[in-house]
Amino acid sequence: MAPPKVLVIAGSDSSGGAGLEADQKVLAAHGCYAMTATTALTAQNTLGVQDVHVTPPAFVGKQIDACLTDISCDAVKLGVATTSLVITTLAYNCAPKVMVSTSGHQLLPGDAIRNLRDKLLPITTLLTPNIPEATLLLRDADIQYKSPSSLEDLKSLAKMVHQLGPRAVLVKGGHMPLTKTYTKAVSDDEKLLTVDVLYDGSDYTIIESKYLRSKNTHGTGCSLASAIAANLAIQKSTSTSTSTTSSSSSSSSSPPPSLSLSTATRLAVHYVSAGIETAHADMGSGSGPINHFHNVQTLPFSRGHFIEYLLSHPSVQRVWHAYTHHAFAEGMARGTLSEGLFKNYLVQDYLYLTHFARTHALAAYKSHNMTTLSASADIILHIRREMDLHLSYCADFGITKDDLEHPRLRESMACVAYSRYVLDVGHSEDWLAIQMALAPCLLGYGETARRLYADPQSKTTEQGNKYWRWVENYVADDYTEAVRVGRDLIEQHITKQSPSRIEELVNIFVRATEMEVRFWDFDAHPD
Repeated sequence: MAPPKVLVIAGSDSSGGAGLEADQKVLAAHGCYAMTATTALTAQNTLGVQDVHVTPPAFVGKQIDACLTDISCDAVKLGVATTSLVITTLAYNCAPKVMVSTSGHQLLPGDAIRNLRDKLLPITTLLTPNIPEATLLLRDADIQYKSPSSLEDLKSLAKMVHQLGPRAVLVKGGHMPLTKTYTKAVSDDEKLLTVDVLYDGSDYTIIESKYLRSKNTHGTGCSLASAIAANLAIQKSTSTSTSTTSSSSSSSSSPPPSLSLSTATRLAVHYVSAGIETAHADMGSGSGPINHFHNVQTLPFSRGHFIEYLLSHPSVQRVWHAYTHHAFAEGMARGTLSEGLFKNYLVQDYLYLTHFARTHALAAYKSHNMTTLSASADIILHIRREMDLHLSYCADFGITKDDLEHPRLRESMACVAYSRYVLDVGHSEDWLAIQMALAPCLLGYGETARRLYADPQSKTTEQGNKYWRWVENYVADDYTEAVRVGRDLIEQHITKQSPSRIEELVNIFVRATEMEVRFWDFDAHPD
């Protein structure tokens, strides 16, 4: 399903904290697709606006028309409109739309304010003025009002602005912090709350927030309006999709739930408050921007490329190189390894493969679909074939199956540590953690064998290397396919994890890789 689409009509902020730049960040953080119509270019930073270049109204209209006639939208958010002609253009182009969120009109000249009141407010779903903007609109309409000093005054202000025509009004109370008794604070110590008042013509919604002492408030009005527009667009898009699905499946299905303006607004207020709380204080010398992406978790890799990211991770690189370039494996490839060491390794590797299969059985148990369950079963069958090859390989060195399964045969401490570690992960963690604990063995043997197979210093069987079959086994087509399947499964599931969970999984991979290094150490498996 396509993401919810929002058309933003506003001015550009060269510093990125407000205007179109802030709007697009907010919409991206909410998973919406943003389209823009630029009403003005500004030269500004956190200290203020230095200059404004107004976009010709006819061109603003062309931008709007280009978006609506092709992509369409679920909501329209209107910011700074700049001139009376621009407002006339907006009213003409946006008349069929039902979601228009307005903010920031303290910059408008007088004739533009009248045009805003007469032409735009009647088609506006939600008007979002702060206290100065609300009183400006009332003064221009010659409506008498009381300068607010309490929550009740804010409610009265919202009701009066509502009479100008919008379907609903949100009066933002950030300019007037309140005491615990909901009266205007007169000292810093009394500033405990800010209250936003939503009025839809019949009901009030009071949204309280903790008063935040912060200089990072640049673009809060733009960000709040865009967050509301995003929430409304999400609700509209979801309900439209639900309605389409219901009508195609059953004529008696209940209609989708109606849009909730109060819920959309409340969520947006919380979003902006968290953005202020988590803002970076060193962004500019004046009123800095909020943190627009506090609710977004960004993966440190591109989809389908986690393994590449994993193997280049700073905590992985050193131990991965030690593992895939281990002298034990190079000794096998070059035929220089002591036969006694190799035989001890073969015995312990056979014992480890049993635990390796048990761990994959645990992964099958923890699978939630047949794809991953079948994959675990296939890997276990591959391990069984690998153990059969192991037996034939052991026979070449005088080791029988009875020797391998003799009750007096003991696992080396390196084998115990590694096998019990992956089994412990299997018992205590989820399916993906098991895959990460098993991945060093799956990926590392394949990578090591490929490197040694191409190494000019390696010796083949024909050149007298009695260990060369080990290299050939792990570059064979069936093992290469097993590696591909294992990689694909990890890639498919890793994108569903949070960044912090990914770091935990990387740590599991590192620990298992350390166990692999130890398994190949020359003193790991005594006679």
